Amino acid sequence: MSKDNKKFDTALIRDLAVLLDETNLSEIELEQDDFRIRVARQLNIEAPISYAQAAPAPAPQAASAPADASAQAVAAGPHPGTITSPMVGTAYLAPEPGAPDYVKIGDKVTEGQTILIVEAMKTMNHIPATKSGTVKQILVENAQPVEFGEPLIIVE
Repeated sequence: MSKDNKKFDTALIRDLAVLLDETNLSEIELEQDDFRIRVARQLNIEAPISYAQAAPAPAPQAASAPADASAQAVAAGPHPGTITSPMVGTAYLAPEPGAPDYVKIGDKVTEGQTILIVEAMKTMNHIPATKSGTVKQILVENAQPVEFGEPLIIVE
């Protein structure tokens, strides 16, 4: 804000903070004329967020097709090496179209290494590995919309 003695609207800031909690968003940004305000909260991405209860297993059927690997991983419950999305957005596995993916199954990663990008509100957010290990599963596809807390990659 400019130095011409304008004051921040603290009620607006409090309302935005409440809205963050109510909607489970990680940040909100407003811009009007020369006024811009961004309210964000730090997320603990070390602890996977349980976003859905596992459904009861269906009755066995003869000659049923094997389930998708990512569906099996989610239904089995959160894996301790699951890296989840810290925001709502679109997941990209590579830095740009045509470039190699940041990681693929079997790759060794180090804590803090970028494993993919989640684009939110035209901002590319690099998502780091929360621990060192080997990429066991990639649970999203390139350019797939993701939700807050959605499992992205499993590292063991």
